[in-house]
Amino acid sequence: MSALRNEHLSYSRLSRFEACPLSYRLHYLDKHTAEPGVPLSFGKALHAVLERLLQEVIDTEYAGALSEERALQLYREAWAASGLSGLDLFQQGLGILQDFVRQQGRVDSRDILAVEKEFRLPVGPFTVLGFIDRVDWVDEETIAVIDYKSNHQLFTREELDSSLQLSLYALAARRMWPWAKKVRLSMWMLRHGVRQETTRTEEQLDAALAYVETLGQQMEKAESFPARLNPNCVYCDHRRNCPAYAQALEGQRDVVCEDTSDLESVARERQEVAHLAKILGARKAELEGVLRAHLAEQVELVLAGTRYRMFNTTSLDYPLEPTVAVLARATGLSREELMQRLASVEKKALDALLKDAGKRLGSARAALLKAELDSL
Repeated sequence: MSALRNEHLSYSRLSRFEACPLSYRLHYLDKHTAEPGVPLSFGKALHAVLERLLQEVIDTEYAGALSEERALQLYREAWAASGLSGLDLFQQGLGILQDFVRQQGRVDSRDILAVEKEFRLPVGPFTVLGFIDRVDWVDEETIAVIDYKSNHQLFTREELDSSLQLSLYALAARRMWPWAKKVRLSMWMLRHGVRQETTRTEEQLDAALAYVETLGQQMEKAESFPARLNPNCVYCDHRRNCPAYAQALEGQRDVVCEDTSDLESVARERQEVAHLAKILGARKAELEGVLRAHLAEQVELVLAGTRYRMFNTTSLDYPLEPTVAVLARATGLSREELMQRLASVEKKALDALLKDAGKRLGSARAALLKAELDSL
């Protein structure tokens, strides 16, 4: 094993190499210092709280409801250690943990088989090292493998059913708990309060093993590590050392469609432009944040020939029903046509309504309702 470039494999290594070979080289081979972004740091803080909260359940052989007060105490500690800042983000995390405690309901230490469980899975000449967030006992032949996610977007069914991470967890769980004939796999989507579940067949697990070994061999034999621009570049912890990212910030492009009747070329350029737009948009937001921080202390800045000031803005909303009635009389359009063209639901108001409704519907039904609305 000492002759291998990678002392071990992991889902993180594999997925980083898949997404961008240069990022993999900088992180694992050149060992550059990572600069984790806010989403990663925020997710780690939430994971730390949930790990400690449930480990305490195991250690004390506790059965009953989780404590919101204890979750908040652990969250404050994790927040302080994370280096994160900002009231809005802090409140987001607080709300996520409060919802988790309520949705979790009663826990019993006897039902939690493991928290942050380490595994070492042999795959050909490699060993895959990983950690499973949580494993629960379901019945005498079934266990549930749970991975916490703080993603803003839910996974599609295709993404869930083809997740390499969950396949590796299923393989590891079967080795560690060989009595379990069934392994349920789920992503607990913390922002949505939804557990997205899937399973794996023998054929899928065999394919996952073959794929990991093949990818591992590619990683061992690779002689070049090209950058691969994608929408997640803005979150990469090595973007500052990436020439392709620097070129993207300068608006440099590789694909220009000269013949719009060539749809393949149209699609390639459109994909590159979309990636660049996301990268540039994130950079613009980052720069605006710097300027806003200085404008909080100064009335005005004049920089590079541009004047910057902070203004209070107001938005004017028209009362829905009276406005529709007036327009219907004036235009002759039906109420349905006017509603389709004018009406939308403001997100904060909807979130507040769903929070109130959750008290009556129950957390599970409210979470499903929110997931359905988000899909719209």
